[in-house]
Amino acid sequence: MNLACSTCPVKETAACAVLTPEERDAMATAGRTRTLKRGEMLFAAGDEDAACATLLTGALKVSAVDVDGNEQILALVHPAGFIGELFAPFAHHDVVALTESRLCIFAKADVERAIEEYPALARALLRRSQADLLATRNLLELTGHASAESRLAALLHDFARAASDSSCHLAPRFELPLTRGEIANMLGLTIETVSRKLGQLEDMGAIQRDGKRGIVLRNPELLQEMSGR
Repeated sequence: MNLACSTCPVKETAACAVLTPEERDAMATAGRTRTLKRGEMLFAAGDEDAACATLLTGALKVSAVDVDGNEQILALVHPAGFIGELFAPFAHHDVVALTESRLCIFAKADVERAIEEYPALARALLRRSQADLLATRNLLELTGHASAESRLAALLHDFARAASDSSCHLAPRFELPLTRGEIANMLGLTIETVSRKLGQLEDMGAIQRDGKRGIVLRNPELLQEMSGR
């Protein structure tokens, strides 16, 4: 499917937002959109010349599998996030859709060419890469030292921030993109601990569970305080 930048839901927040309308239109001729179903893989570790993409809607996980076959979730990708390992001959990690997800996809060579032609895009991707690196470091610090309550509160806080249409406030309600097992995997907890701590956060008035995966923020300030964000 051809790209329609004028109706793109992340046109103001994606890395390509720094381009002029003319530059964006020129770049769009090389791209296409793709929709992934939950559990569908964008690319796998070892794939050669894996594509680059901007996530338009949905959520993705970046993961690795150890020698015993255990998955480790390394990062989450939210709308406007950029996926792709530029200047690498092959992908190092699996990228899988957590929910139905729509992406704007480019061949790696086309993105590398655009970076050469549009310095502003190169700077925007560098800033995004730095932000992703910081988020990964924060996750490592969180899982290494924080309490179970703080880990879960921080993850919920980040989900609410990613689901918000503004950088000034958290989304009042969002759907969990991860199962409880995936949350436990990511935070270094057991499924039982995740379930128990969700109940405690609800009893404290920080959140309210709404259906199978819905989370309503009842006290965003309390959630932020508990998260250490």
